[in-house]
Amino acid sequence: MKLGEKLRYLREVEGALRGLSREMTQQEVVRAAKSELNQSISQSYLSQIESGVRPHLTNSTRMLLARFFKVHPGYLVDDPEGFQTELASDARGLEDQLDLWLIDGAERFQHDPEMSRALLTLAKHDDSRKCVLLLESILETPDLADRLFQVLRGESAAPVPSSKTNARRRAV
Repeated sequence: MKLGEKLRYLREVEGALRGLSREMTQQEVVRAAKSELNQSISQSYLSQIESGVRPHLTNSTRMLLARFFKVHPGYLVDDPEGFQTELASDARGLEDQLDLWLIDGAERFQHDPEMSRALLTLAKHDDSRKCVLLLESILETPDLADRLFQVLRGESAAPVPSSKTNARRRAV
């Protein structure tokens, strides 16, 4: 993958992570980098990089973009010819796949802002796999999910059992 393609992809992912339901524009990246990192890059420079007019980044620009997109600076170069990105044994690759799956799910649930935001929050977490495994443990503990939801959302009334809960209680 070429550097320009990587930057376009990162703008797309960043837009999804920020709940925009679209890729971030180059101008939005410029503004966000300035306000969040207090460093600047011009939109025209970013455009030249993405279009391939400028095939390489300066070190300072590479570091700025790596910090903004939260990627390793080494990612921001052209991949060598024949470079394979899918390594089945790479645990970090599996975490990235999970994060992309969660981002995709968030896009599919755009009509449900709470669900979309929850999936994006999971994807942004440093260890989203551990979060999913924690959720499994919570769900396996009887009534814990309802109690946690009630406490964390500040509700004081007793939770209304779901139809799944009622079915389990009848089965016992």
